[in-house]
Amino acid sequence: MLDPILDIRGLTKTYPGGLTALGGVDLQIRKGEIFALLGPNGAGKTTLIGAVCGLVRPTGGTIHAFGEDMGKHWRTLRARIGLVPQELSTDMFEPVWRSVSHSRGLFGLPPDPARIEAILKSLSLWDKRNVQIRALSGGMKRRVLIAKAMSHDPELLFLDEPTAGVDVELRRDMWKQISEMRERGTTIILTTHYIEEAEEMADRVGIIRAGKILMVDEKDAMMKRLGRTEALISLAAPLAAVPEVLAAYPVALIEEGRKLCYRGGDGAGQGKTDVAEVTKALTRAGIDYTAIDIHESSLEDIFVDLVEGREALAGGAA
Repeated sequence: MLDPILDIRGLTKTYPGGLTALGGVDLQIRKGEIFALLGPNGAGKTTLIGAVCGLVRPTGGTIHAFGEDMGKHWRTLRARIGLVPQELSTDMFEPVWRSVSHSRGLFGLPPDPARIEAILKSLSLWDKRNVQIRALSGGMKRRVLIAKAMSHDPELLFLDEPTAGVDVELRRDMWKQISEMRERGTTIILTTHYIEEAEEMADRVGIIRAGKILMVDEKDAMMKRLGRTEALISLAAPLAAVPEVLAAYPVALIEEGRKLCYRGGDGAGQGKTDVAEVTKALTRAGIDYTAIDIHESSLEDIFVDLVEGREALAGGAA
């Protein structure tokens, strides 16, 4: 891998009282990618983002951004990083235009009305530019947070639950904007509870639980390695035992022998091939079936298995 845009090594955070939020996190982010960090509430996602953005002081470990040590060059490096926080706290009595322009100035950049106008238009906020933020809907307020984070043209952008509380239409618009940011060269790290969004948008996925990274891998590779096919075959008549002709397949009888359950495959089509062979074997053996219900693992299925400890880890490449 080329030198990462963000290189986190052995990062720990223990709060007074003994709560360990991060337990030795190693994470490398590639320039220009969309990286999805998934984990249950309390897993350490927001603490990790806060450590990079200077909102949380780590207990140990190192953070390098753009090839430089954040601990030594925090002020200059932070100016190249944007953050859309999870909370909607912002200057509620300020008009949208003034709030976004002020955010740009906080990073020492000169006023650029044309750039602010372009950002507001891209987020469908231009018509609201003179409206106080408090008068906006929750979804529009979240767009303002994105505009503020984009105001200084960051090279690395953190999105902490950016679509929480946003309706489906606004969510789609915001994901379109995120795609366009990536096309302009911005590296994006996001956390989300909408796992289908990570499945659609992310290049790589990391899963964190209890302050530790469980896995980091290319999304497609993770789906292939940990994906599974589940098929329920309803039998015309109950069976007392799995037929010998199916001994080579991962099948079991359930519901008092009325259904055969297949669980296997590799997330890349092997499961469907196996199910087809199972049905052919049943037909050859004169065993009738009345229905087949097939389910392919989604990223959400894999995520739930990992965070609940049901999936053995095979050591994804970071």
